[in-house]
Amino acid sequence: MTNQQTGTFQQTGTSPSTSASLARRLGRTDIEPSALGLGCWAIGGPFTMFGQPDGWGEVNDEESVRAIRRALDLGVTFFDTADAYGTGHSERVLGRALGADRERVVVATKFGYTYDEERRDLTGSDTSPAYVRRACEASLRRLGTDYLDLYQLHVGDLPVSEALAVMETLEDLVAAGTIRAYGWSTDDAERAEFFASGTNCAVVQHDLNLFRPATDLLATCARHDLTSVDRTPLAMGLLTGKYGAGSQLPADDVRTVATWQPWFDGGRPSPALLAKLDGVREILRSGGRSLAQGALAWIWGSSDRTIPIPGFRTVAQVEDNAGALAHGPLTPAQVAEVNALLRGPDDASV
Repeated sequence: MTNQQTGTFQQTGTSPSTSASLARRLGRTDIEPSALGLGCWAIGGPFTMFGQPDGWGEVNDEESVRAIRRALDLGVTFFDTADAYGTGHSERVLGRALGADRERVVVATKFGYTYDEERRDLTGSDTSPAYVRRACEASLRRLGTDYLDLYQLHVGDLPVSEALAVMETLEDLVAAGTIRAYGWSTDDAERAEFFASGTNCAVVQHDLNLFRPATDLLATCARHDLTSVDRTPLAMGLLTGKYGAGSQLPADDVRTVATWQPWFDGGRPSPALLAKLDGVREILRSGGRSLAQGALAWIWGSSDRTIPIPGFRTVAQVEDNAGALAHGPLTPAQVAEVNALLRGPDDASV
């Protein structure tokens, strides 16, 4: 078995005080990733789910590799992918990019969806113990490693009655040294509470951004000493400021067809959310931050258990996101002001 490092990596360009304030640990484990991760959905390239686009359009693999290498230079040590992303393509690109640096980072992937790799189509789900083991072995091969730091159930709405067998299988994989910890990618607090009872459960992965504060799931993480891994931290790009009222995303972009998210409607940014963003823009940009950096700083300021995992396709996106580490979290007063402007004192919803 490969020597399993903690995943620490010097954060170049950050002050000692900022680095200390952003220290992270995965749940109750000794795994110590950076407080910022990268989400590797977009670098999987085009793929479909039941024939509908579920990727982010065409991608340049060489640029993806350069972006991951740049992230390492900037102190990012947490990388989150899934076998579903490009039906294995994202895992292969990540494994190739990490190469000999694999043991210096924390690698997280997910399982639960079945797929036709040749057609790049997700075809359903399978969480049976036998399938979980096969999926884990396949991910290890694609990533070029013999262990996973974090293995996460990707089927967010799996009935709790079926989750016990999954959890038992994951505990067996921990005992075997194949994985170090596990979690559930779900936006349902009841499901997260159930998985939290597992001895080696370390995280809940869920939506969290300015427009979706997820206070119930943050409370679950605090109650059970888990880490909050935060997908959609930039509201699928809306919080970067890149998209305006006249923007239209292409047909093969998941944001054009995904009805489960409120940030884009048919590939067009939500006018209501653009207006809300304008109301807090100056706070987010405080201290010389970019808009994206401010949105990430709000997450860190909301909870010290959070690891936002913004997506990326270019080196420039990685540099902007990683630059947030040097600024650190918003102050409690700034977080409170943003929350009041977006929702009022008693409203935690979008």
